[in-house]
Amino acid sequence: MSELASSSLNGIVVHVAQSRAAMGLQAAAGIADEIRACLRKQPGVRIMFAAAPSQAEMLAALCREDSIDWTRITAFHMDEYVVLAVNSKQRFGNWLREAIFDRLPFASVHLLEAEGDAAQIAAAYAAKLNEAPIDIVCCGIGVNGHLAFNDPPCDFDDPLTVRLVDLDARCRQQQVDDRCFAKLDQVPTQALTVTVPALLACGAIFCTVPGLSKSDAVRRALLGPIDAECPASALRRHPRCTIYLDQYSSLELRGPVERAT
Repeated sequence: MSELASSSLNGIVVHVAQSRAAMGLQAAAGIADEIRACLRKQPGVRIMFAAAPSQAEMLAALCREDSIDWTRITAFHMDEYVVLAVNSKQRFGNWLREAIFDRLPFASVHLLEAEGDAAQIAAAYAAKLNEAPIDIVCCGIGVNGHLAFNDPPCDFDDPLTVRLVDLDARCRQQQVDDRCFAKLDQVPTQALTVTVPALLACGAIFCTVPGLSKSDAVRRALLGPIDAECPASALRRHPRCTIYLDQYSSLELRGPVERAT
């Protein structure tokens, strides 16, 4: 396979890089091009980010992209645990601050602060998200096929923009396997998340998915049925979705991707 193989699978553009670093660079370049295109035709850009180790290489590379006026960009993130201390390093808002939010001069950053009444927090954050369209979503795919913290089975027609969810066992174990928590009993059991319909309402989706543990979820998302048992399969309902994989996450797609290039 070449250093970067590209194809279209069931309506989604798929790029496969030979390394995790190359994947991050390619994803960042694609996102940066979309940001620049949006800035050429409108006064500002609204972007939603996922927080996870899978996004680290992409975010680091995105911070190095030039010719982007970050002072015209408003940032959001897509999920947050509800019981962690405000200064906890595992909180997604804190992780994103270190990875990107505090490194660039954003016009504004709206954090999903999960203290207090969950329903009120969800409604308030939904109101911020719904003030104007979200132009770009930068996401990943969970080991169990989740999008944000929408674990299977999820509601593809959820009427809410943000909701409180219970995290399933595979989702929580992934947090341990990703070395975000030392033990399973340290992983919160609930979170606030942007729902699948709200994610799909954006202008463009860039999905960055490295690692062997994600290969089955990637196969199901791209080649399996579009159903609630694999929330990431809903990405195939979006007209402008691009997925970036490395040599491991693409393992179960390697044949289809190579034949399509």
